Amino acid sequence: MTPRPLPMSALAVLLLIVAAAASLFLGRVNIGPQEILHALTSSDLSLTRLVVLELRLPRTVLAILVGAALGLSGAVLQGLLRNPLAEPGLLGVSSGAALGAVVSIYFSLATAFALATPILGLAGALGAGALTFALGRGGTLSLILAGAAVSGLMGAFLAMALNFAPNPYAAFEMSIWMLGSLSQKSWDHILLAGPFILVGLAILATMGRAIDALSLGEAQASSLGVDLDRTRALALLGTALAVGAATSVTGSVGFIGLIAPHLVRPFVGYQPSRTLLPSALFGAALLLLADILTRVLHTSSELRLGVVTSLIGTPFFFWLVVRLRRLAP
Repeated sequence: MTPRPLPMSALAVLLLIVAAAASLFLGRVNIGPQEILHALTSSDLSLTRLVVLELRLPRTVLAILVGAALGLSGAVLQGLLRNPLAEPGLLGVSSGAALGAVVSIYFSLATAFALATPILGLAGALGAGALTFALGRGGTLSLILAGAAVSGLMGAFLAMALNFAPNPYAAFEMSIWMLGSLSQKSWDHILLAGPFILVGLAILATMGRAIDALSLGEAQASSLGVDLDRTRALALLGTALAVGAATSVTGSVGFIGLIAPHLVRPFVGYQPSRTLLPSALFGAALLLLADILTRVLHTSSELRLGVVTSLIGTPFFFWLVVRLRRLAP
């Protein structure tokens, strides 16, 4: 019997709802369900209502958007590149977004305009995606190599910015931003990044048929009427918009795009299009759970989200590499 994606998607929705509720309840100070409900339905001015509506709710919504962007883009890229280790950072988009954001900190633009960091981060992601596509139009291998080259170039510029930071405070701000975090995010960040993320998700969600055909090989996909250049361009554009906008407001958050598709694939089958919706939902749930961990773990300062996802994702990555090695002929 062929596995179906809908039961897995229903399970992912249930997990996402539970994680979203926990995100509103849990933190440095826990808030009870009745207080949450009162804060959401009442117009009374109170500290609890302020915490729920201006801190925890936007943080939860942003985590869902960012996690869905990472999960869906990872599923699309793994199908497009036919590489189980593919994830959004492979094509240089995340590095481009990081560079754009760091430039705003380096030149103190963020102090003059609060949204300068996400705006330049999004511009950097789109620029890096365009450069990857321009260099990698020769095929899948060319695209992967171009992504690696662009990632290396963006990384070199990031290191240069840190090396020539105008003052220690700027260097500290750049380093902290690159660790990734959902703290101190407001509705303004959602209004800025949300439309780009949603447009990127919509583009990526249309790629099921193309990546199914590509699983047979590029020649077979072309014979089935798939325009390979258009498919790659759409995948890069969708990834640049969704992941670039996400990275531009949260900083670098790794491994979600790698882990989510692998978690759902054994339950929905290995047809690439079947993994898209469940991967987006599980990506959102995983990022929410990781963000909850950053808040409930008692440390001297809040643990950064990118650190948590790396600590969770690295053992999974090692397990995946060992498993692939064992399956190799």
